[in-house]
Amino acid sequence: MKSVMKDLLDTVSKPARYIGGELNACPFDKNARVKIAMCFPDVYEVGMSHLGMKILYHRINELDGASCARVFTPWPDYADALRGAGRRLSGIEGGLELSAFDAVAFTLPYEMCFTNILETLDLGGVPVRSDSRSDDDPVVIAGGVCAFNPEPLSPFIDAFAIGDGEETIVDIVGALMNNNGRAARLAALSRIDGIYVPALSSDDAIVTKRVALDLDKAYFPSTNVVPFLETIHDRAVLEVARGCTRGCRFCQAGMLYRPPRERSVATLAAQGEALIRSTGYEELSLCALSTGDYSNLADLSAALRERLSGLRVQLSLPSLRVDSGIAATLGDAFETDVRKSSLTFAPEAGTQRLRDAINKGVTEANAMQAVREAVAAGVNNVKLYFMVGLPTETDEDVIGIPEMIYRMLRETGGNRRLHVSLSVAPFVPKAFTPFQWVAQDSIDVIKQKTHMIQQKLPRAVKLHWHEPRLSRLEACFARGDRRMGDVLEAAWRGGCRFDGWTEQFHPELWDKAFEETGVDPAYYANRVREFNEQLPWDRIDAGISKAFLIEEYHRALSADVTADCRESGCQGCGMSVGGRCARAYVHSV
Repeated sequence: MKSVMKDLLDTVSKPARYIGGELNACPFDKNARVKIAMCFPDVYEVGMSHLGMKILYHRINELDGASCARVFTPWPDYADALRGAGRRLSGIEGGLELSAFDAVAFTLPYEMCFTNILETLDLGGVPVRSDSRSDDDPVVIAGGVCAFNPEPLSPFIDAFAIGDGEETIVDIVGALMNNNGRAARLAALSRIDGIYVPALSSDDAIVTKRVALDLDKAYFPSTNVVPFLETIHDRAVLEVARGCTRGCRFCQAGMLYRPPRERSVATLAAQGEALIRSTGYEELSLCALSTGDYSNLADLSAALRERLSGLRVQLSLPSLRVDSGIAATLGDAFETDVRKSSLTFAPEAGTQRLRDAINKGVTEANAMQAVREAVAAGVNNVKLYFMVGLPTETDEDVIGIPEMIYRMLRETGGNRRLHVSLSVAPFVPKAFTPFQWVAQDSIDVIKQKTHMIQQKLPRAVKLHWHEPRLSRLEACFARGDRRMGDVLEAAWRGGCRFDGWTEQFHPELWDKAFEETGVDPAYYANRVREFNEQLPWDRIDAGISKAFLIEEYHRALSADVTADCRESGCQGCGMSVGGRCARAYVHSV
């Protein structure tokens, strides 16, 4: 690595992104029977904060005969330097070029990282299209939330891993180890539960997601690599639970990751102590889709407080709901951190009618109580997240956002120390949700609604809004088919990369790519689907029945609330694993 890159690293920003050698990094064995490049399609600081990549990186490196190196998409300065020097992207550990690995595996966290997948492959000397690869080329694998609609990436990805990956990755390594050549390896991968191989799959084949049912038995690393750079989430992360039954109708993750499962207090306390002692972090974050829903939070905080006594470690809860009850939820173990941090809440909509329509399950009274308790606990910064363009939304709902914030400021007595920031994002319809059939608002309508909020917002509140053209593109990929793969390649070849970064997003290049390929973005983003329409992701079984999603769509139109099955019994979502419904797992942890 030093002989190949040293001269290039002197010319780029943040060379620490590429040098490796961090504390707890795993040594790379170039003679291993199976060599896997674990790729994250974004910069080092983002990828090093991703829990799934941490889990799989250490999991692979603990398997006999396997070795795994990390790869992050280089920032344009380094990518251009590599191309200018005629060199190829290599793994951080070992310096092996991507084309020399047995498999190149991508995590898919967000649709706007798709151009980075092609950029990474090309920089590493791997043909970007599957049908252009020879028998000597590595197998390209992808998994994560975006794999549940694999079609836009199908021209580029050889095999998709659907669902939880802790055991799937073991099966993948076994298939690679016991077979030689791409053809034999792809055939072996296609026989693994939860794996979709586009080139070998028949049109009527259904791939069912993999589920790690017992999180106490699921693999979790006792250590993490400690980065040289400050990362997006620069702390130790402990996954307390997986899945959710709240049933927010816009939330893809809440539908995809059912059934809900929890780790026991004893397991979490041991894992938390191991992470802190092996990394030296001074903050431990408890992670879940809704951390406040963890059933034994008070016991867990007490157990961690005992285990970490004397280590000066703060505990943080990054994903609180406004109805979680901060004072009761946080407890003494979290007080120090809360006083020093901001708290983030997501009411999502400005009126109760619309919150009921999206089944958010919270009221304005919940939000007001949450802010009062936050201020009483010493919090000076509150971040609020809302969406515009939600199904059934009216102007009254839009104006309800700034009006709600006015009432919130009055509720806190005009506390001048309280800084409120508002983030507004356009609604993006996602696969496997009750809103997968609805149309996204046009760019002009989204701009009008954002302007309405801006005009009515208190001056002291800082407003952040998402670029509506980026949200339209996200919707195109979220509900796209293989034709979006042609658009993707045209955009990448035209210079698109790091589209999720404001300074790197070039909508005019995407417009050109749509025009060149003859694809209309409105067909994917702004078109209502019929219930009987064949959807690109219908070949994937995520566990939620389409009948349930249709019923939830109709309930949304009348703003009817669907209760949480943990509290009110089975709601008929269709989620069944091993003959047991989603609710059964909540009450068995």
